[in-house]
Amino acid sequence: MSKRLLFWGLVLAVLPLATANGNAQNPAALLLERSVPLPGVQGRIDHMAFDSVDHRLFVAALGNNTVEAIDVPSGVKTGTIRGLAEPQGLQYVPETQQLWIANGGDGTVRIFDVHSFQPISTLRLDGDADNIRRDPATHQIYVGYGEGGIAVFDTSGRKVADVKLAAHPESFQLEKDSPRMYVNLPEAHKVDVIDRRDAKVISSWQTADAQANFPMALDEGSGRLFVVCRKPALLLVMDTQSGAIVARLPTVGDSDDVAYDPQRKRIYVSGGEGAIAVYQLQGRDRYAEIARIPTVPGARTSLLVPELNRIFVAVRQQGTVPAAIRIYTLGK
Repeated sequence: MSKRLLFWGLVLAVLPLATANGNAQNPAALLLERSVPLPGVQGRIDHMAFDSVDHRLFVAALGNNTVEAIDVPSGVKTGTIRGLAEPQGLQYVPETQQLWIANGGDGTVRIFDVHSFQPISTLRLDGDADNIRRDPATHQIYVGYGEGGIAVFDTSGRKVADVKLAAHPESFQLEKDSPRMYVNLPEAHKVDVIDRRDAKVISSWQTADAQANFPMALDEGSGRLFVVCRKPALLLVMDTQSGAIVARLPTVGDSDDVAYDPQRKRIYVSGGEGAIAVYQLQGRDRYAEIARIPTVPGARTSLLVPELNRIFVAVRQQGTVPAAIRIYTLGK
């Protein structure tokens, strides 16, 4: 048995005995397993990506103009990509062993080899390259950018389409079994629906009195879209056919990531207010907050990796305490 398999086997073996601190009905919904320090990393930390081949986590240290690489089983930082310009979105491409990095500072998407950390190419967009997603079927890569656009690239880096939007796009999600994708437009207080085949907007849904809709997650099987707003702090559940809001729940403030776990039918919202809110689906369009796990003020971004039963939370430097990535185990 490899050391990596032995590590994960031992962790999962002791999981039923674990507890965690929280302030809601099920404090064991998340277990803080360990914290991996990132010494020298200053400022805001943005999104993350997971290398499923070598079990590495890549972290966009926006305020530090770097991307940090962490070996997850050992909990050790193994490398740094420097000289970036406010890295925001990351996309790991397993077929080519590349990391795509969207830079908000200069609007570039820079592609690196994930083993040597050497640059491969640079793609230029019209400012503020932000969230990035990959279509698992076509392998095309979607990048939100500028004052209102999503650029579509093939794996060679050639732009094959460009979708114009009414405002800068934040988080977006792609359906696997249809050509639809959903895009948060916080400045326009709406969600746009795009047909990927025609690269055009086919519908727009308002977020009602909730504004600043930044993070988004998708339960494609149930036809439910999870949109988190900051003003006020609300989790909206939307029907993906009609756009109707079918549930509204208070959530943690200053959120920048939300994830859906289809196995447990749970939603995880991380917020800069200093907590992760956990919700359980209890019936058709019935969701209940079952835990609110304290983190650290400013810890807004997170990444759920279902195959590891882990969620990673980015913690920025606090005074003399270095920045870190907290690793939580998903409880029962």
